[in-house]
Amino acid sequence: MASAAPVTRTGEVQPSAVYRLGWMCLLAALIGVLAGIVAYVLYDLIALFTNIAYYHEFSLHFRSPRDSTLGPWIIIVPVVGGLLSGLLAKYGSPKIRGHGIPEAIEAVLSSRSRIEPKVALLKPLSAAICIGTGGPYGAEGPIIQTGGAFGSVIGQILSTTAAERKVMLACGACAGMAATFNTPIAGVILAIELLLFEFRARSFIPLVIASTLATSVRVLLFGQHSMFVMGATDFNVPRGLPYYVLLGVICGIAAVGVTKALTWIEEQFERLPIDEVWHPAIGMLSVGILGFFVPRILGVGYDTISDILNGNLTLKILILVAAFKFVALVVSLGSGTSGGLLAPTFMWSAALGGAFAMAVNKMIPSAHLAPGAFALVAMAAVFGSAARATFSLIVFAFEITGDYNAILPLMLGCVISDLIALRYSKNSIMTERLVKRGLSVPGDYEASVLSMVNVSAVMRQKPNSIPPDTTVAHLTKAASRHDATMNLADGVPIVGEGERLLGVITQGDVMRSLEKDPEGRTTVSEAGNDAPIVAYPDELVAQALHRMVQHGVGHLPVVSRKDDSKLIGYLDRANVLGAWSRQIEDEGLRESGWLSSWTAPHGGPGFVKRFWRKD
Repeated sequence: MASAAPVTRTGEVQPSAVYRLGWMCLLAALIGVLAGIVAYVLYDLIALFTNIAYYHEFSLHFRSPRDSTLGPWIIIVPVVGGLLSGLLAKYGSPKIRGHGIPEAIEAVLSSRSRIEPKVALLKPLSAAICIGTGGPYGAEGPIIQTGGAFGSVIGQILSTTAAERKVMLACGACAGMAATFNTPIAGVILAIELLLFEFRARSFIPLVIASTLATSVRVLLFGQHSMFVMGATDFNVPRGLPYYVLLGVICGIAAVGVTKALTWIEEQFERLPIDEVWHPAIGMLSVGILGFFVPRILGVGYDTISDILNGNLTLKILILVAAFKFVALVVSLGSGTSGGLLAPTFMWSAALGGAFAMAVNKMIPSAHLAPGAFALVAMAAVFGSAARATFSLIVFAFEITGDYNAILPLMLGCVISDLIALRYSKNSIMTERLVKRGLSVPGDYEASVLSMVNVSAVMRQKPNSIPPDTTVAHLTKAASRHDATMNLADGVPIVGEGERLLGVITQGDVMRSLEKDPEGRTTVSEAGNDAPIVAYPDELVAQALHRMVQHGVGHLPVVSRKDDSKLIGYLDRANVLGAWSRQIEDEGLRESGWLSSWTAPHGGPGFVKRFWRKD
């Protein structure tokens, strides 16, 4: 008989798997440190370009463009930055366009987590130029993409699988998020929600290591403080919860609005009859014009976000910041410039939340709503629902405040906003453009039913088998009569005394045997495979299916784990599909409930019996 590769018993932790996970943890540590350094360098570059462009000084001291005294020239400075960004994208890499996270998602989905090394250099440079010249962006998107690029490049330099490279890319992105905002937990969750589409030990452990070290490097270089600070705030719990529900509805509408507005602006720029190199300059011209009237919208604006969260701005200024920052963001980002989406969305949505609280206080003086509290919930709710990363943003906002009283308003406002966004926007702001390119982006993800069901639940019990002395000729005659016991397509187990599995014979084995002996006098024990790949009844169907794919077979005899030679069942493709059909049935088949039996004629006793029955 032909021999087969030895089977690895399921449930045993293989030394190679432990070694690979340990190796990936070391790489994650390296990526985390690099991401922390990248964040520091990028902020210094932004400060440098800001000082050169608006204050004509060669300094790394971080200052906001809003204090500049350039006058009308403030309109031209962003245009220069947009033009330089367009040149870098045209002659460097088009991957540096946009806000970074969709490009990282695209790398995971379309290029097996491979990112060009030059992106790791050009992206932060382009972002520093755009933001430093007044672009209304944050640094977090470019840092996330740059960190992901470093992780991907390391995965390409070393010998890794595509799955391991995806984890390293996510480690870089996670570390970039953590290093930007001093939010290590939110960084891990964001990487899981937007990039990994899985929650497994092989990815979670490296993510935590990368996030921890990136945050530690950030503390060493930046200090312990966050990019924006929020003082003690009254979140009006539980009295203010109805207002948070209303705010969640408004934020959901705003999330849908920013997604559709950005998509529409991108389409309009694509229709322009001029070279793409000019698009960022045109987009940044709008930033310069708006910034001339409301200078607060220029640059990253972390100081303005802090003012909003602490209730330091008037209602009029909040309305202006919300409107002007929104327009500047969607127009400039839609033109293809380079910068982060997170911080600018935080600014205009926080202004929206603060303005909402102030407006309610004017109409209902007894409400006593804290504008800072509603600003925090709004900035988490809008971005969380727009990006389909609600859980990440709830944790993010909590990490910023450290105030447990914020949890209930954050949870309520964010999920209401997410509910509205899910109803009226099919794709997120991160995936809308990718879907238009033909990429299928996972939205919801869950454990497969194959990872929750044992082989014993779906296998064919008491499988039909044949004795070892059966001839190939007899087998082919039985198969030609469509005998159910001789289904060669799935393979037929060869069983001896005491249900002892001796091998499996398939249609291919029969054909090879008949080529050597056309009369078919060869026995099945001679023609079949005496070392078949097997499954065990207590292992998961997913593990057995992996073994099928790994060895290129469509069926597995199921043997007792106590006695490898005793056949107790048979698993084939039809059984695997049966497990999936069960999941489909659980999702779609609506069963009659107790209430229906209670309201039906003579249904009362039936309801009582159901209530007291013992399952």
